[in-house]
Amino acid sequence: MPKSTQYQSRQSDENGVIHWSDEENQIWSELYERQIPLVKERACQEYLDGLDLLKLNEKKIPQLPDINKVLMEKTGWQTAEVPALINFGEFFRLLANKQFPVATFIRSREEFDYLQEPDIFHEVFGHCPLLTNPAFAHFTHTYGKLGLAASKEDRVYLARLYWFTVEFGLVRAKGGLKIYGGGILSSPGETIYALDSDEPLRNPLTAVDALRTPYRIDIMQPLYYILPEFDHLFELAEMDIMALVEEAKSLGLFSPLFPPKEKKAS
Repeated sequence: MPKSTQYQSRQSDENGVIHWSDEENQIWSELYERQIPLVKERACQEYLDGLDLLKLNEKKIPQLPDINKVLMEKTGWQTAEVPALINFGEFFRLLANKQFPVATFIRSREEFDYLQEPDIFHEVFGHCPLLTNPAFAHFTHTYGKLGLAASKEDRVYLARLYWFTVEFGLVRAKGGLKIYGGGILSSPGETIYALDSDEPLRNPLTAVDALRTPYRIDIMQPLYYILPEFDHLFELAEMDIMALVEEAKSLGLFSPLFPPKEKKAS
């Protein structure tokens, strides 16, 4: 996540409603229209089921209280309005309390295709559908509780596990490989690249491997990890993940599959 941002989250009124501008709603509508045909072919069924349950507005940015009603009924989760950037501690605290952080801003037209910060399209379209699913909700809650209690060093390891599951995970399904990672599902380019390109590696997921794998947030991923089935997230949540963090630390990180980030000229 970048250390600074040009964006500022919108504040809701006393009823939890955010009064988005016509332009902001138009950007949502165009993002939705572009992405929906892709995810219907490429997303896992659990995500598509959640999308049906949420009934997201195609033309306007959804209001979080409407999403909360569905999440609370299905898994006991809620969304939480947050600033454009939050620290690891606050992120884990929210997840540990079954609150999914949603930065209440939407990307500008200049960053329509890609932005590093997670905006409301990424959080709501990419992640919220799967929060209706018990396996995904349980894994995310467990992850939050572990992260809240973890040291600063261990949180960096945990972040890799989150990256390669919740953000950029693939899963084996009846129709072949499908996508469940919200970082992919909110990106048209990566939704195609993740399944069709010959460039990235696609390896079976083991938690220790994911904990040891460096990543970069500003490139197409050179590696994706594949769940054997969606409900494997239940098993993953019940593992002694902090013991696996210690194992990953003793083994050391894998060599990065990407070049170092170029430093900007001062």
